[in-house]
Amino acid sequence: MKYVTLFEGDGIGPEITNSVIQIFNHLNIPIIFEKYDIGQILYEKDGILISQESIDSLKKNKIALKAPISTPIGKGFRSINVQLRIMFDLYANIRPAKSYKQIKSRYSDIDLVVFRENTEDLYIGEEKKINDDEFIAIKKITRKASRKIIKLAFEYAIKNNRRKVTCVHKANILKMTDGLFLEEFNKIKEDYPSIISNDLIVDNACMQLVMKPENYDVLVMPNLYGDIISDLTSGLIGGLGLLPSVNMNEEYAIFEAVHGSALDIANKNIANPTAFILSACMMLEHLGFEKEAVLIRNAINHTFNDLENCTVDLGGKASTTQYTQNIINNIGKQ
Repeated sequence: MKYVTLFEGDGIGPEITNSVIQIFNHLNIPIIFEKYDIGQILYEKDGILISQESIDSLKKNKIALKAPISTPIGKGFRSINVQLRIMFDLYANIRPAKSYKQIKSRYSDIDLVVFRENTEDLYIGEEKKINDDEFIAIKKITRKASRKIIKLAFEYAIKNNRRKVTCVHKANILKMTDGLFLEEFNKIKEDYPSIISNDLIVDNACMQLVMKPENYDVLVMPNLYGDIISDLTSGLIGGLGLLPSVNMNEEYAIFEAVHGSALDIANKNIANPTAFILSACMMLEHLGFEKEAVLIRNAINHTFNDLENCTVDLGGKASTTQYTQNIINNIGKQ
């Protein structure tokens, strides 16, 4: 039996969490979820954003499944996502973007993975006031963090039979910070001669990914570019509702959908749980339940064969609960 810390979040979080739980229960997957409130819901109840009990649970279990979380709007509130990444040194954000032929998009053969360094860059949130009309933000890039994420991207490529790793940067302008990241990439690629490697300036990378995405495979980059590029890749496959992710290091892993809590459609039973289900599949693979992950992914693909049985954003007419049941009904079908 595996224990997993569960943050069902707010907004559409409880609805899409319920979808995952129903699918897991149908397959009798031996996982026990330890569920905790977090973010806006917990703040309104107890005046805190994250409890010590939930932190202790994650420290014990090493694995979490996290639905979208709203951070209260206002000064002094730091993103829960950023807090967890820093607290547990989750230096790697991995976001695979794979297209489904049944889903209408500009491309039908996308299979990209973005590796985003998760703890540095402008996301450290260090800003300074020069005067009332001038502010600066600190961009931090270290050799240690750069080396870890770049090496992880190459190791992933080797393990998963990927052909190419591309470094995305702006070293032509940011010669010290992005220059360091690119320098480490050029060193590390020498250790992986079987993998094709190249680098792209970030603005060119955006254009190339839109024009010729088939030329790319695994992409590795600093924090800010990873946030932007991964959203771009979601657009190539049909939107954020299809993009799973994990924040991880060698000890801890938090699996989550990339999209937000979508407060405007919460409690309407129309949310698309696909990205969260796919994130749960990544978690299953991480825990050694590869067979179950394949069954769920195949069931989603089978459900896409009749888009009317999917949620509205996918072109269908089904509610969240109906769509979830359709996936369950298709488990085991080829």
